[in-house]
Amino acid sequence: MKPAFVTICLKELRETLREKRTVGLLLLFTLMYPVMFGILITQIIDRSTRSEREGIELAVIGAAKAPTLMAQLKQKNITVIDTAPLDEAGIAALLEKKDKVAGVLRLSEKFGANYAAMRPARIELWFNSAAESGPQRREVEDVLEAYGTNVASARLLAHGVSPAALAPIQVQRYDTGTNASRSAGFIGSMLSMLFFPAFFCGMSAAVDSTAGERERRSLEVLMAQPARAWEIITGKWLMAASLAIIGLTLELILAHMVLSWLPLEEIGMTWSLNWFDIGMVCIVALPLALLAAALQIALAMNAKSFKEAQSLLSIVLLLPMLPGVVVSMMDLKTALWMYAVPMLSNQTLLREMSKGVDVGVLPFLLTFLSAALPALAIVAFAGWRMKSERYVLAV
Repeated sequence: MKPAFVTICLKELRETLREKRTVGLLLLFTLMYPVMFGILITQIIDRSTRSEREGIELAVIGAAKAPTLMAQLKQKNITVIDTAPLDEAGIAALLEKKDKVAGVLRLSEKFGANYAAMRPARIELWFNSAAESGPQRREVEDVLEAYGTNVASARLLAHGVSPAALAPIQVQRYDTGTNASRSAGFIGSMLSMLFFPAFFCGMSAAVDSTAGERERRSLEVLMAQPARAWEIITGKWLMAASLAIIGLTLELILAHMVLSWLPLEEIGMTWSLNWFDIGMVCIVALPLALLAAALQIALAMNAKSFKEAQSLLSIVLLLPMLPGVVVSMMDLKTALWMYAVPMLSNQTLLREMSKGVDVGVLPFLLTFLSAALPALAIVAFAGWRMKSERYVLAV
């Protein structure tokens, strides 16, 4: 004979799964976010590598006045389009018409004379900041800067002055950050959202099985059965937690598949986690789903109506966001105490693992216990309050 709380859990779960629309919305919410940030990262990769794939087109007015500059532009895979003289309106129209053009380079009428007289020769770079040509424009600016440096060095040498005199110090930069650590910093804020199904997927079932049943007067029938208060609460708790666990596990698995499939190497990043790591993250995230379900069950029991329970739990959904927001605003470094805060511990653990560092056993243990112990305490409290008929029936 099955325990009473298992029978209640299966009964509540069967009733919840009959609501096809609710289940569909939960699946949509669970699968939507990994797909969305996968598309977002794909677009970032596409914009970052567009110059290498398609090259850069640059319209130049007065290209014949600076043949050396044109040669340097072509060496950097920049296609120079010789353009007839245009006024400001014509340049703006050209940039609006041709999306692939990174900008318009216009050499002034006195460029040749000023260049020969060793005076500043003006070059105008016109661009459309609203267009997606920022990386291409920066490459053009780098070529112009390098061209100016080369001309200055040649002029100094012609006067018997070493160009090194203008550079008294030489700074060499060495980046010790790995691809995994850069990717963790870049997508760390996105990873923090992966744990929200623990609080969202079981919420409607928790409200319906408590405040909803009390309004329908079916909770009185359930209490009349040979089941103790803690068994009723445990059954409803496990039912809501099961939905939260399924949603959370699906989201983590899908996110891992998306990040493993994306070509992050093209932007100097990588996703270092494997299936064993994701399995460990899912295991230590189970208490988070249990805590969310326990909190929702306890709060929904305390509400006097179904609508009040929905409103209350909608506000409670904001609580998991607070630790992560506070830590990011204060720019705090990873510390051991973060693994003792529910939700923040899971986010911190996943972020540190994605950096490719060995986090050790203690963070896993703290992450597990930080949610498991409060979950058991809340369920025990809800079971104790369930014994009061005045409390349950709201009389």
